[in-house]
Amino acid sequence: MYAVKANILPSFVLLLMGTMDCVTTVIGVLFYGATETNPIMVGVINSNIAVFTVLKLTATFCIAGTYTLSKIMLDRTVDKSTRSFRIGNVFVKAIFASIAIFLIVVVVNNFVILMV
Repeated sequence: MYAVKANILPSFVLLLMGTMDCVTTVIGVLFYGATETNPIMVGVINSNIAVFTVLKLTATFCIAGTYTLSKIMLDRTVDKSTRSFRIGNVFVKAIFASIAIFLIVVVVNNFVILMV
């Protein structure tokens, strides 16, 4: 029971940060004249903000869901002393940390742009 809750918390962090990125980007573009710096998303946000929002939030949910499913699969491993389990566990944690740090930097950048 508690392991499931522990697996959900990091996904919640990813969802929160991804949603904050989406919201601050939309607010910046619509109300402050900011521009999207992601070259792939520039055309989308300039043509249809609703499509941009759906794409951004869908990507966020997919990333958070993938993390949760990866942790659930690792937790179901019978022999947790194997080298492959340890490598997989470290890999999943490293990917989570990388994405979380990236999203924190993006959200802080968005807030700085909104404050200037």
